[in-house]
Amino acid sequence: MKVTREQVTENRRRILDAASRLFRAKGFESVTVAEVMQSAGLTHGGFYGHFSSKDDLIEQTLAHCLTMGSDEPFDLQAYVAHYLSPEHRDNPANGCPFAALAAHVQRRGHDARAVMSDGARTLVSRMAGDEETQGGTGPSIIGSWAAMVGAMILARAVNDRDLSDRILEDTRSLVASTLARPNTEVTALTGA
Repeated sequence: MKVTREQVTENRRRILDAASRLFRAKGFESVTVAEVMQSAGLTHGGFYGHFSSKDDLIEQTLAHCLTMGSDEPFDLQAYVAHYLSPEHRDNPANGCPFAALAAHVQRRGHDARAVMSDGARTLVSRMAGDEETQGGTGPSIIGSWAAMVGAMILARAVNDRDLSDRILEDTRSLVASTLARPNTEVTALTGA
């Protein structure tokens, strides 16, 4: 039976979605190609029709999960509120790829790090409300984003639920106060 071009595209999307969830939940090294294919509901043999290696899968999965939702309108306040929530903390498989995978990507090759860098630039631009960020984004946005990612990593790492909640709450307050400061960048960002 011949597979249509549409089915090939759909199968590839299913593989990338499954790999994205598994990698964010377990890291790159703990996930096998067979596990990804099983999670996608496909046979292991079909993998090499889509990817040349697990490294290729990792790079393409990073690109896939870093661009998911990038065509939707961006609401900075809603993003911050969701990002620093217990729901996001408790669901890394569907959460931020930066918080889940940064420590893993730093040990990967140049290509995976380049994909992560492109994703970081895109997200910072969206947070700043500027499609053409050329290094002009001030420390308010980048610093706030870095605090958010760090807070999520720490909130997931500690085994004390109260401390974890406090990390999220205090960071949410810090980021809100930082982004509320009247300056050119924030004024352009919030319209205030």
